Amino acid sequence: MRVEHYYSNGIYPHISAFLKFFTGLFPFSVGDVLYGLVFLWLLWRLIYLIKAIIHKDITRKNFTRGIAKSCITLLTIYIIFNLFWGINYNRKGIAYQLGLTKETYSQQELKDINQLLLQKVNESKAALLRTDQQDSNDYELIFRQSENAYTEAAKNYAILDYSSIVVKHSLYGRLGNYLDFSGYYDPFTGEAQVNTTVPYFLQPYITCHEIAHQLGYAKENEANFVGYLAAAASKDTLFHYSVYLDLFIYANQNLYQLDSVSARSFSKQLLPPIKKDIKQWRAFNISHRNPVEPVVNWLYGKYLESNQQPSGVLTYDEVTGFVIAYYKKFGKI
Repeated sequence: MRVEHYYSNGIYPHISAFLKFFTGLFPFSVGDVLYGLVFLWLLWRLIYLIKAIIHKDITRKNFTRGIAKSCITLLTIYIIFNLFWGINYNRKGIAYQLGLTKETYSQQELKDINQLLLQKVNESKAALLRTDQQDSNDYELIFRQSENAYTEAAKNYAILDYSSIVVKHSLYGRLGNYLDFSGYYDPFTGEAQVNTTVPYFLQPYITCHEIAHQLGYAKENEANFVGYLAAAASKDTLFHYSVYLDLFIYANQNLYQLDSVSARSFSKQLLPPIKKDIKQWRAFNISHRNPVEPVVNWLYGKYLESNQQPSGVLTYDEVTGFVIAYYKKFGKI
């Protein structure tokens, strides 16, 4: 409760506003540039270390001093990370704010939510086809529409009020495809980063998810749910399709673990153009598979586990529980 009141709704919004003001002055990702410089510095230090080892210039004294400096640097980064954003991992969160009761859902409730999401995703895709809205790959438009989505969501939920949008396209998007990331939040610069090289229909929900992190919802299941609230409130049909497609896949995968027959039955009822999009999505992922990706996923999972998310990378899937709890309270999705 103290974290929620004094930090997440007290100190953090001011930190976020300052960071967004500063990084918003630049049209490019400040965080990505800084990470690039850090990488070059580390590479230079590694080369220097290798040369020192070859020439036997390392003594026990300067080796110990180097280890101490490294520990102090890592500790400083860790403290800044937590002060700037990381403490949000310990907040009460969106379920507390909306008064949602998260309980273990039944298999029937999971089937019901699959049916509802199936209807939503089919309706939104049909609406897109009627308007002949094509993939324009205009990520700047998506960023602007994401701000509008949060403006609409804030009309019902003041806690989602979002001003001075600072969303940047990742400079390392193509690299990210091989490391399996579609977006990330930079706690040191306050920027929400989006990988704009992924299929266009995925980008609206990804952007809303990263903005949720920017608002202080650190856990991935909460960011997924807050992103859903925003995307569903949008007046843009592409946002509806993006979020309901993603949520349907999460819920369908959850159901598959309990009842594969029913899960397949729901999947078969998707409109052919949706199946085509999913096929494109899978082909995109397959084309970027590599030996490094599982290692990165494992490391990221351990990071999540160490930050109040014991399910690791499966935390993303837990958004299904939030959606069911929301539907049980409000009777809509």
